[in-house]
Amino acid sequence: MSDSSKPATIAQRIGGAITTATDEHKASANPESRKAAEKAARTAGGRRPRRARLRLTRIDPWSVMKTSFLLSVAFGIVTVVAVTIVWGVLGAAGVWDSVNQMVRDVIGGEDTTNFDVENYLGTSRVLGFTMLVAVIDVILLTAMATLGAFLYNMAAALLGGIEVTLAEDER
Repeated sequence: MSDSSKPATIAQRIGGAITTATDEHKASANPESRKAAEKAARTAGGRRPRRARLRLTRIDPWSVMKTSFLLSVAFGIVTVVAVTIVWGVLGAAGVWDSVNQMVRDVIGGEDTTNFDVENYLGTSRVLGFTMLVAVIDVILLTAMATLGAFLYNMAAALLGGIEVTLAEDER
């Protein structure tokens, strides 16, 4: 960008953006460093990025419980739908007929003529088990997340919490 009348190439713009982001990252990583802040100010257009140092001292267990419940219910629904799709694809692909034929060939005899694997691993049994597992997962994930919030609050009361530095984006 030696000549101001020429537009910057894409490589020059990307390089400038990477340099600016690197300088801002260094300034944000070490908030006490005036040198890093001044360098970031030069590459960001003359002003220093505003930064705020915050400390996360408490997480509301009720909001964690509500959020984790909602997310675990969504995870349970996804699990049931995924098992339903996989089970349907396996049935459509003829896997159960192949398993039945293999059992007849391996065991042989008159006892296997009426053998059907779906009597033991039918769709209703598999989906029932999947729903049971999904309900247990909802309960356990919600309880663990809420317990984690309580434990974090106790640790933060003792140690002070997690310190976070936020920086203003120039755009």
